[in-house]
Amino acid sequence: MTDPADLAKRVREGELRLHELEDHADSDTAAAARRELFEAETDADLDTVGDFSFAAGDAEPNIENMIGGAQLPMGVVGPIPINEGGEGGAAEGEFYLPLATTEGALVASVNRGCSVIRTSGGAAARVTKSGMTRAPVFRVSGIAEAAEIVEWVEDNIEKLREKAEGTTSHGELLDITPYVVGDNVFLRFRFDSKDAMGMNMVTIATQAACDRIEEETPASLVALSGNLCADKKPAAINAIEGRGRSVTADVTIPREVVEKRLHTTPEAIAEANTRKNLIGSAKAGSLGFNAHAANTIAAAFLATGQDAAQVVEGANAITTAEARDDSLYASLSIASLEVGTVGGGTKLPTQREALDVLGLRGGGDPPGSNADALAEVIATGALAGELSLLAALASRHLSSAHEELGR
Repeated sequence: MTDPADLAKRVREGELRLHELEDHADSDTAAAARRELFEAETDADLDTVGDFSFAAGDAEPNIENMIGGAQLPMGVVGPIPINEGGEGGAAEGEFYLPLATTEGALVASVNRGCSVIRTSGGAAARVTKSGMTRAPVFRVSGIAEAAEIVEWVEDNIEKLREKAEGTTSHGELLDITPYVVGDNVFLRFRFDSKDAMGMNMVTIATQAACDRIEEETPASLVALSGNLCADKKPAAINAIEGRGRSVTADVTIPREVVEKRLHTTPEAIAEANTRKNLIGSAKAGSLGFNAHAANTIAAAFLATGQDAAQVVEGANAITTAEARDDSLYASLSIASLEVGTVGGGTKLPTQREALDVLGLRGGGDPPGSNADALAEVIATGALAGELSLLAALASRHLSSAHEELGR
C-alpha cells in the first residue's frame, strides 16, 4: 500500500502535482497525503476534515484535489401535507424536508410554518414550467447575417433537435429562442432534463447543436455559455422566463390559526408582506420579492445534493399575502428552482439518505416526476419559512425568538 507520507514528500519535492496523486494511489490514500501535506505547510489540524463517512473514490465525480469532507448540521421539518386530495401535483401526501444549515433558528422557524400549514389542512403546489437552459453566443458579420442565422435556426429546428438529443438518452430539446445584439447572436436552448438538474446534460447537447450550426452557417461560436442562460447569477430573464422548475406553493390559513399559532392577524401579515417584500424589494431593485426564501432553499440544496450556487436563481421568488374574509391566503412563486434527484451531488451518501427521507431518490415514474415533486416540497418548505418570518415581524417577535433560542 502506498504511504501517504511518501506521496506528500514527492509533491513537496516537485515530483508530483496535487491533482496527480490518484494516478499513484487509491483515492483515500491520495486524500490522506494531501491532508498530511497541508497540515505541515499550514499548521492546521485536519483530523476532523479527514473523518468522513464515504469512500473518497465515490466522490471523484464531484471534487478534485480532495482532502476530506465538510460536515454541516442537518435538521428536519414537517410533516408538510402537500396536494392531499388534489390531482395534478407531483408531490402528494406528507413530507419531511431535511435542511442542512449553520443558521440557528432557521429550522425552528420553518418548522413553525410547517405546523401552521398542517393545522390549516395542507398546502397546494404545482410546477408550472420546466426547462434547463444553455445560451451560446455566436459572432456574425452584422445584423443582416444575424437575421439569416435566426431564420436558418427556425427552419432547421428538427435537424438541431436530432443532433442535440443524440447526445443523451433522456434530455429533450423543447425550444430555441434567439436574441440578436449587433453582430452577436444568442440562442437560448431549453431542454426537458427529466429527473436530472441537467446542466451537464444540456451543455453537451447544446455543443452538438452548435457544431451543426457552425458547419452549415457563417456563424462562429464564441462561447458555449453567453450568459443569457443565465447560470448562477441574478438575471431578470430567469425571473421572467424561468429556468429549471418554475413552481408555486400556496395555502389558506383560518384567522383563528393565524391568531393562535402566529400571534398576529391576517391583515398584519398582509401589510408586512406588501410593505416589506413588495414595496421594499421594488425600492431596492431586487429580483426577489420575498422575505428569505433562499434560506430554506439553500438548506434544502445542501441536504439533498443540489448545486449550492444555484440558490442565486432560487431567490427569484415572489411572496404574496392577502387577507380574505376570515383567513389568510399566502403563496410563494419561485421562477427558477434548479433541482434534480439523479446525478451530481445526489449520489453522495448523506444526500442520498436525505432524498430517501423525502421518498424522492432516483428517477421517477414517469421520468421527471421525482424532480417535480422535490421542487414542490422545497417551495412549500420555503413558503413555511416566509409565513413564520412575516408573522415574527408583524408581531414584533423576531428579536425575542432569536434571544429565546440563544442565537
